Amino acid sequence: MFSYLRERFSSHLRERSRRRARLVSKDGRCNIEFGNVEQSRFVFLIDIWTTILDLRWRYKMTIFISAFLGSWFLFGLLWYVVAYIHKDLPEFNPSINHTPCVENINGLTSAFLFSLETQVTIGYGFRCVTEQCATAIFLLIFQSILGVIINSFMCGAILAKISRSKNRAKTITFSKNAVISKRGGKLCLLIRVANLRKSLLIGSHIYGKLLKTTITPEGETIILDQVNIEFVVDAGNENLFFISPLTIYHIIDSNSPFFHMAAETLLQQDFELVVFLDGTVEATSATCQVRTSYIPEEVLWGYRFAPIVSKTKEGKYRVDFQNFSKTVAVDTPHCAFCLYNEKEAKAKEKKGYDNPGFVLSEVSETSDTKM
Repeated sequence: MFSYLRERFSSHLRERSRRRARLVSKDGRCNIEFGNVEQSRFVFLIDIWTTILDLRWRYKMTIFISAFLGSWFLFGLLWYVVAYIHKDLPEFNPSINHTPCVENINGLTSAFLFSLETQVTIGYGFRCVTEQCATAIFLLIFQSILGVIINSFMCGAILAKISRSKNRAKTITFSKNAVISKRGGKLCLLIRVANLRKSLLIGSHIYGKLLKTTITPEGETIILDQVNIEFVVDAGNENLFFISPLTIYHIIDSNSPFFHMAAETLLQQDFELVVFLDGTVEATSATCQVRTSYIPEEVLWGYRFAPIVSKTKEGKYRVDFQNFSKTVAVDTPHCAFCLYNEKEAKAKEKKGYDNPGFVLSEVSETSDTKM
């Protein structure tokens, strides 16, 4: 009993480790890291806009708050320095006829409040700049311009982060498994994809990449070698009318990398099928891409998807997502090579070639004739 449980546990760990060894997760995230990058990390500051957009929300909000608080405090120090140099502070005991650069700045706190009021333009109240010194006027102009730049950049980054098409891609879902069965007399690999919103993706295009390790004739081992996989629906693979769930399929012919695979050897293969769906969001005209992947354990040979669309009595079309990833076993050849050999044999029988029912019989002729 103990040995049986240990074997089951070890097999479970092997299967789990194999499932984790995938480049693209089911939700489209890429499982890859970069090591020993020679370029400095400061190169990311050159493309600061993309760097800010790719940050997580907690880091983005930290930068957002720090940018405003830092600029307010920095200019608050500068206003305090101006007041200190011009001897406007109370500790200098200015005379009654003394005109300060900024009215009513009595310390660092009041200088910070004046900096805040200047940058966010919420009104000065009884603190204001006088015409006494040009330094204060220049500092006021400089802070106003810099404040507009900071506001535009940070608010634009927040808006761009919220409106990214990446969030729209989360409403596109793929079936949990891919299936292999006959369709239209051909052996096909089928995947189901659905749009959870009623708004369409304009100009949708779907395609796939088969990732596997290959060895070239020269003996070079290529890890994650990419092979194009063409997916189509009945109307093609571009400009999909993506209003209801679609079943896309790849024809397994002699040019397909699945041609030499069989039902018995499928789980022994080492590949990852990555499926991409590109489209333009109808509401924002922004392009988005949805990704998912399938490993051999997630490809079911000899199954097809259960029906998902029905028509109600009111004349509406109803999509039942309970059957979205449900599969049904069907009669399927165990390999593509056998299917095409069977078709070729049937075609030869119809033409009369190599007919096994033909039997040659000997007929003896007699030379007796009666006149």
